[in-house]
Amino acid sequence: MSYSVKEIFYTLQGEGAQAGRPAVFCRFSGCNLWSGHEEDRPEAVCDFCDTDFVGTDGSGGGKYGSAVELAHAINGHWPSDPRASINKLVVCTGGEPLLQLDTTLLEALQLIDFEVAVETNGTLLPPEGLDWICVSPKAGADLMLRSGDELKLVFPQPELLPEMFEGLAFEHFFLQPMDGEDLEANTAMALQYVLANPAWRLSLQIHKLLGIP
Repeated sequence: MSYSVKEIFYTLQGEGAQAGRPAVFCRFSGCNLWSGHEEDRPEAVCDFCDTDFVGTDGSGGGKYGSAVELAHAINGHWPSDPRASINKLVVCTGGEPLLQLDTTLLEALQLIDFEVAVETNGTLLPPEGLDWICVSPKAGADLMLRSGDELKLVFPQPELLPEMFEGLAFEHFFLQPMDGEDLEANTAMALQYVLANPAWRLSLQIHKLLGIP
């Protein structure tokens, strides 16, 4: 199988339970909830996405002909200093990474000592053996993946209330304020909800606050 990748970069995980942890991000091209083209946004299932996942023209992006080739490209973004050889983390994101992330790539990454995390909309089932699963449900999309390490709900989505997810098998439950012109109001609402419902935690996008990828 070949893989279409928008970009690969090294930064800090900015969201959720692993916020602040160094990671290589592999952003796959394509999504099953929106084409990524602005003219299609009004008809998209998810119309608030702020990520460019179209094509393969980003830094480190391209068409990778095999899992080993892509795994080595990802490894090339991890620091080469021997002291950095522990706690290697790759975050597979998108778009929707589970359109492409398969068992062959997962095994190739784990063979070179990466923990493999995925950030998914939860409409597709993952390969077995992932080290970390983060599900971010989207209104209007069927949630197939109902267990994992963290559920991160972009808030508010009027059709998706937090209490709809509290019985699912996740270790962590996060509300993340929806970005955009209403970010300040959305953050205040998320804060108040978390304070009143302490099963949930607040997730802020610290990479945006720090001005890093």
